[in-house]
Amino acid sequence: MYRYLVKRLLLVIPTLFGAAALVFFLMRLIPGDVCLVRLGAGGATVTAQALHTCHVKLGLDKPLWLQFVLFIWGLFHFNLGISLWSGYPVSYEIATRFPITLEIAIFATVLSIMIAVPAGTISAIKQNSWTDFFVRTFAISGIAMPSFWLGIMTLIGVLNLSQYLTGREWMPPISYIPLLQHPLENLSAVFLPAITVGYQFSAVVMRMTRSAMLEVLREDYIRTARAKGLIERIIINRHALKNSMLPVVTVIGIQFAFLIGGLVVTEQVFNINGLGRLLVEAVQNEDYTLTQGIVLLVVTVFILTNLIIDIVYAWLDPRIRYA
Repeated sequence: MYRYLVKRLLLVIPTLFGAAALVFFLMRLIPGDVCLVRLGAGGATVTAQALHTCHVKLGLDKPLWLQFVLFIWGLFHFNLGISLWSGYPVSYEIATRFPITLEIAIFATVLSIMIAVPAGTISAIKQNSWTDFFVRTFAISGIAMPSFWLGIMTLIGVLNLSQYLTGREWMPPISYIPLLQHPLENLSAVFLPAITVGYQFSAVVMRMTRSAMLEVLREDYIRTARAKGLIERIIINRHALKNSMLPVVTVIGIQFAFLIGGLVVTEQVFNINGLGRLLVEAVQNEDYTLTQGIVLLVVTVFILTNLIIDIVYAWLDPRIRYA
């Protein structure tokens, strides 16, 4: 097991190198010039001399292969470079946006697990009952609803409810406050987006849990356990649920990793300056270095998430051995 973990951790290096090379060259295939965007932002006329000076300042006058070598050399020193748009270090730009995105992703994941796993299990046990139909309708609705519409409806509903209960409209805080600094203010900022994302997240996990449970409940060892007279709760908890969790854990891990860079619409609706919104701004401003840093962070999260999923596999099913 330890040898397997070491090999997987060593594979992170070539994977990140491949992702860095891919995003580096793809970003430079996009038409446009970041210097033209910066110098012409205020509507001023851009001269050739000013454009050349900007290229020299940002290092864009160097050959493409040299820019790539310098970029890779910076990665080995944990230096993601300087943002071409703001002039701040990329690590600083990411550090200011990453905590709120990570917090929303964690809250949404925990909320979805608390809702989806019990609901999907009950739906499978009571197949074709009213409970099953309700859970399936709840799940299909979460998958079918657009995220921007669900976010707007959630925000409007909370505003109307607060006005009805307190006589005044409640508005979520605009600025992000760390959880340890002021827990209530922090939770009021991430609560609504976490519920919105968690509901859609739980819909996918719920359907996967139901399908996996139905498949396991038809296995011969479940029939044998019932024939031996075991209590149904023991059969579900000890035999069926644990063995059906492998595909569910995979979906949860993939969805969590996706939330790190895929909360663009939700962050826009709730006016949250998260990582997804920063990525969109970096692409719009043709900020190569910032885009590369964010993509590498998302790739790293995916790699580590897959590693954690493999470890959980071995815990859920002792028959799994890694060599």
